Amino acid sequence: QVQLVESGGGVVQAGASLRLSCAASGVTLSSYTMAWFRQAPGNEREFVAGISKSGGTTDYADSLKGRFTVSRDTAKNTAYLHMNNLKPEDTAVYYCAATANSLLYRSKWNYGYWGQGTQVTVSS
Repeated sequence: QVQLVESGGGVVQAGASLRLSCAASGVTLSSYTMAWFRQAPGNEREFVAGISKSGGTTDYADSLKGRFTVSRDTAKNTAYLHMNNLKPEDTAVYYCAATANSLLYRSKWNYGYWGQGTQVTVSS
C-alpha cells in the first residue's frame, strides 16, 4: 500500500521560496515515477512537474520552467518540489502523485496514488 504525505506548504509573500516534501511509506519510492500537481479553487488539477524512477528525467509545466525544480532522495524515500520566486497565481493545494509505470505522464489520470495535499498561499 502506497502512502504519500506532503508537507512544507504555508503562507508566503510574493518572491519567496518554498520546498515541498512528499514522504512515502509502505513502498520504496524509487520504484515509482513521481509527479506534483496543483489545484486552485475552481480550477482543474494541473500538472506541475514530474521525475522518473531514477531521477534522471524530469518534466515541467511550460509556464513553471526555471522557477520550480523537482528532485528525489532515495535514501530518505522522499520527493521534493523546490519553488522559487513564488507568485500569487501559484496559490493552490499541491499534491504529489505516484505511478509504478516507468513513463513520465502529465495527465493526472495516469497516477494511481495521491497524497492529501498541502496548501500554498502566496500573498502580493
